[in-house]
Amino acid sequence: MENNRQNSTNINWYPGHMAKTKRELKENIKLVDIVYEVIDARMPISSKIINIDEIIKDKPKILVVTKYDLCDKTITDNILNNYMQKGYIVICCNLIKNIGISKIIEETKKLSKGINKERIVKGLKERKMRVLVIGIPNVGKSTLINHLVGKNVTQVGNKPGITKNISWIRINNDMELMDSPGILWPKLDNQEHAYNLAAFSSIKDEIINKEDLAIYILNKLIKLYPDYLKKRYNINLINIDKIFDNIATSKSMYEKGGIISYEKVYNTVINDLRNGTLGPVTFD
Repeated sequence: MENNRQNSTNINWYPGHMAKTKRELKENIKLVDIVYEVIDARMPISSKIINIDEIIKDKPKILVVTKYDLCDKTITDNILNNYMQKGYIVICCNLIKNIGISKIIEETKKLSKGINKERIVKGLKERKMRVLVIGIPNVGKSTLINHLVGKNVTQVGNKPGITKNISWIRINNDMELMDSPGILWPKLDNQEHAYNLAAFSSIKDEIINKEDLAIYILNKLIKLYPDYLKKRYNINLINIDKIFDNIATSKSMYEKGGIISYEKVYNTVINDLRNGTLGPVTFD
C-alpha cells in the first residue's frame, strides 16, 4: 500500500507552569501518602510520565486507566498486564459512566490501613490519607476528582492545560487530594509518542500542524484499523492523498466553487479519533 506523505514537523510542548509544577511536587511529595497516576487507555505507554519515580519517590501508587471504554482492549490489556507484573495496582475506568471509582476507593482504603499501621508502630497517630493525583494533560484527572468528591470542584474541559496550580481538595474525613496540573517532559524525544499525545488531546492544538497530525492518524489507522476507515468514510485505501480526497467526497467537505476543504477533512479525522466515532483504538 503506497504512502507518499510523512510527518514533517517535530512536536514539543513544555510550558513554564509544567516546570514549576514538577518543582513544587518534589518539594511537597513528603506530605503525600498515596499517588493516583492517571493514564489514557488508548495510549497507555505514551501517556505515562517518563521518570515519574523521580517525582513521587517510593510512594505507593494506583495506576488509574481512564477512557478504557474507548480503547482496543486486546492491546491495552497486554500493556496493563506488564504494569501489573511490575507491581502496579491497575484500575480501569470509564469516568463518564462513573465506572471504576468504587474500586479506586476500595484499593485506597487497603493501602491506608497499611500506612496507618506503620504510623502506629512508629508511635504516630492515625490520620486521613493524603493522595496526589498526577498525570499528563487531559487524561481525566479533574473528572476523576469530581467523581471522588461527589460534586464539581475542579474545572473540566476537553483540552490540555486547564489546571494551572497545585491545590488540596478535601474528599471526606478519611482522605484529601492534591490536584496537580498535567505535566510532560522537557523534550519529547520519541516523536511517535509525541504524536500519540497530540492525537488524543494531551498537547495543545494550537502548536500542532493539523495536516501532519491527520496524516499520522491515517497512517496509524491504515496499519492497525483499516476496516474502521473503510466503514466510517466509505473509502478504498490507496494512499494518503487519495484518502483525504475520498473523505472529502464521502462527507461533502467542499468550499465555495466545489474546492475541497482540507481543513474540514483534517478536523474530521482528528475529532472522529478523539471522540471514539471511528471505533475502539490503542495507538501504543
